[in-house]
This record gives sequence, C-alpha cells and structure tokens, in this order.
Amino acid sequence: MKILVAGSTGLVGTALVSALAGAGHTVCRLVRPASAARGGAKNGFDVPWNPATGELGGAAVGADAVVNLAGASIAGGRWTAERKALLRSSRVDTTRALVTALAKMNARPRVLVSASAIGYYGSRGDELLTEESAAGKDFLASVAQEWEAEAVKAEALGIRVVRARFGIILARHGGALAKMLLPFKLGVGGQIGSGQQWMSWVMLDDVVAILRFALESGAVQGAVNVVAPNAARNAEFTRDLARALHRPALFPAPAFALRLALGEMADALLLSSQRVVPQKLEKLGYRFAYPELASALAAILRAG
Repeated sequence: MKILVAGSTGLVGTALVSALAGAGHTVCRLVRPASAARGGAKNGFDVPWNPATGELGGAAVGADAVVNLAGASIAGGRWTAERKALLRSSRVDTTRALVTALAKMNARPRVLVSASAIGYYGSRGDELLTEESAAGKDFLASVAQEWEAEAVKAEALGIRVVRARFGIILARHGGALAKMLLPFKLGVGGQIGSGQQWMSWVMLDDVVAILRFALESGAVQGAVNVVAPNAARNAEFTRDLARALHRPALFPAPAFALRLALGEMADALLLSSQRVVPQKLEKLGYRFAYPELASALAAILRAG
C-alpha cells in the first residue's frame, strides 16, 4: 500500500513508519513547510503538506491509506490559555485541513486512521469504559470530541474511518514511561495522589500492530480503544515499575503538590481515573503481545 502519515516524527509515528516501510509499504511522510522529517530514505519519503491551506504535494496522489497522528504534546508545558489553544488547533484544525485535502483528490484513499485519546471519556473513577461509553466534559474530552468529529467527516467521502483512542503508551525511549523512570532509578519514586486512579496503558509494539491491523482489515471501523486489556491502578503500576527496576517506591507525590506545580494538567494527566477496555479489538480477534503490565515493563527494561 501507499500510505500517507501525518505526525510521522513523534513516538508512535517514528515506530509506525519504520514498521510499514519494513513490511514493504510505500510510506509518504507529510511534512509541514520549513520542517524536515527524521529518518532516512529507507523509511519512505517526504511529501509537502501545509495544514494552514490544506495543500498536499503531488506525490500524495494515489495513496491507499492515511494515518493522522498530528498533535502537540499534551505534557509539553503548563496549560496556559495559549497552550490549550495550541493543543486544540494542532488536533482539530489539522485534521479538518487533512480531510479537506482528501476531499479534493480524484482517487481517494480507502481508509483514514486518525488518532484520538482515552481522554475522550474524562475522569470516570472505577467505571468500566468501552467504545460505547459517553464522552466526558473536561478540556481533554472536549478536544477529543472535536478531533474525532473532524475525522468522521471523511466517511462522507466514502473513506473508512478508524478513530484510534490511545491510552498511556509505554516505551523505553519517549512517552510517559521515560519521564517516570528517573525518580524510580534514584530511589525516590512512588504512587501519585491516592494511587487508586486507573491507568489504561498499552505497549508501543501493540500500538503499531493495532494501527497496521486497522489499515489492513476492513472490519475495523469507528472508535477503537487502543489499550491493553488489563488496566492497572496507579499504586499497582508504581509497584510493578519499582520491582522491575529493583528500586523502592516509598515517596508518594501528593495531589495538592502536583496541582500546585502543574495546575489543571495535574488533574487531567496524573490524577484522573480511566478504566478502559479494548472491547472492539477483542471482538475482532486482535491478540495483544503484551496484555499484562508486569511482563510489559520487564520487556521494556530488558530492551533498554
């Protein structure tokens, strides 16, 4: 297949582009003006892409599929009004521009796999959340709803749309886990807040495999929870991480201190509780390489 990838230089994008190219697909990395994608020619080639105007380079013609992973990091800085506007526009406006560009193609791709996040559900305590669960009402939930709404518009163009709701992606280099490792290595790690909040996680290897499954299988459509089947409470997560590193987990981070340091972002990213299950993937027969947290963490640390 010829596959266009927006957001190709992030944690997921880099791994996905490498996997797709390695499998023999032609990968076109959509590159904004005055920027250059990381990675060599072996991982595909760059196609100019201007989200402000919706213009796509001519090399995008004939694409069979599109993967949209664009979006500024939600943990990239304190959530000022300006930062929140960027988080929204980098997802909602960029997806709108991409779908607009696809609409102008004479021969359109068969499938669009567009990123979203389990932030769609908001903080829900112990409630078990499936793809059919209602949306939340906080900032991240509102962004996710708008983000997905723009992607869904591609269905009117005859394109199969998959909305990949990512959980906490675990990888040795990059993502949430990389930021967690240092305090534990120094022996000052511990649970966050009460430790009772649910963390719905997924290994990067499974994320890449699920995205490939979504591209290749016509049965995958609509919202898909990209999480492992066994969510963990924060206390369990920190305990398993400490064990994998052979370090203690004795220094909890109080909720009030996190709110003082991080503001609104602390509640949304660290203290919220989302017990999400991959109901659709399991019904479709997807088999997780890493369904259990302890073995997933062990595999990451061995690879490092």
